[in-house]
This record gives sequence, C-alpha cells and structure tokens, in this order.
Amino acid sequence: MSYKEQIDKSRIPEHIAIIMDGNGRWAKAQGLPRTAGHQQGVEIVKKITEEATRLGVKYLTLYTFSTENWNRPAAEVAALMGLILDHLEEEIFMKNNVRFRVIGDQSRLPESVQKRLDECMERTAQNDKMTMVIALSYSSRWEITQAVKNIAQEVQEGKLSAGEVSEEVICKHLNTNFMPDPDLLIRTGGELRISNYLLWQCAYTELYFCDTFWPDFDEEEFCKAIVDYQSRERRFGKTSEQVAEQ
Repeated sequence: MSYKEQIDKSRIPEHIAIIMDGNGRWAKAQGLPRTAGHQQGVEIVKKITEEATRLGVKYLTLYTFSTENWNRPAAEVAALMGLILDHLEEEIFMKNNVRFRVIGDQSRLPESVQKRLDECMERTAQNDKMTMVIALSYSSRWEITQAVKNIAQEVQEGKLSAGEVSEEVICKHLNTNFMPDPDLLIRTGGELRISNYLLWQCAYTELYFCDTFWPDFDEEEFCKAIVDYQSRERRFGKTSEQVAEQ
C-alpha cells in the first residue's frame, strides 16, 4: 500500500514547514552545476504545492533562501533570484486557489524581485484553499531581533508597557503573525538541524528528517512524512493520559 493510501484525511497537519535541502549535492552527484539542482528543486516545489493543496494542508512554508545564503558565490545568488522571477507562476496559485505570502527581510532583495513578489501576493490575496509561504532572505534570529526592536519602540512611545509584553505580543510582532505555528517540519537532504528556521514557532512542532535530496523528494515522500506525523502523539507538555481525556 502506498503512503498516499495510508494517510488519514481527518488528521492532516494544518501547517507544514519544509527545509528544502540537497539541491547542490544532487547536482554534484549528477555531474551538473549547482544551478541545475536549484532548477529541478523548483519543479518539486510545484508538485508538493499541488499535493499539499489536494490533501487539505492550509499552510505550506518553504525555506527558500536564508540570510546566511547571501554569503554564497554571487553567481549562485543571482541565479537563485532569477529562478524566483522565472518560476513565480501565478497560474499555479490561481488554478489551485492558493494564496502566496513571503516572510523575511525583503529590503535586501533586488527591486525587480520585490516588485514581482508584491504583484503575486496582491493577485492571489483572495485565494483561500491554501497559503503557500516562502521564507526568503529569512532567519529566525533576524525575525526575533526585529520583533524585539519593534516592541521596544512601542514601549518607548508609551503604546505598550513592559509588563504587557507577553508571548502573544511577541507572536503578533513576528513575520509569521498571520498563520499558526507549524505542526510538522520536514527537512530533506540528510542533515539533522533546523538551521535558524522558525525557531520560535517550532517549539512544539513535530520534526521529520529524511536522506532524500530535495530534487528527488516527490509526492510519495511527502505523504510518507505525513503518515509518520500521524503515528505520533502530540502532548504539548501534557501526559498521555491527559491527552486521552481531551
């Protein structure tokens, strides 16, 4: 029986976050330039977006480009930015009724990329079957630092007192304030870390790591991760007995 057939449709995670790792290593194994791995990776994004929509996932967040990635060779960064422009195909979002959002420090992006992202967000704003979010020029430390600065500014201006700063207030000042925390975080490529990605939001997220490089991560692999997630008991700090009583 395939993993697609094993999925319990009544227990689909509301929000899945993915670290799409292994593009470069996949390309190297194929004897291809790193950019070829990124190009194939974009095709997988399309497939997984459509599969997530079909299954009923409400939020899909993809770690596309971290703030640390700016330190990569200029040619690779330029190629990645070009891929974003070339493959931001609004018909995919419109066909599947998917809203498009971005989190991250967009001020560092080329103006042409910023403009294209803004246009896509505006045109898909009314879509409501799923929200696909790309984390672009993003890192959790940057996000939390910005949130702290903004809260401190509000305290200084008298809009907020220090005693009113709570988890809820911090959440409202994060880039991700429009969506729930991830239920499931998937990382491809064999690495066992979360690389400065949604650190605040992943406090109780189920983590799933696999060796498959992102360009080889297909719909069946995606469903396998969801089946694994559905086999777990999510306690959020409670005991099994307390969970069973809910």
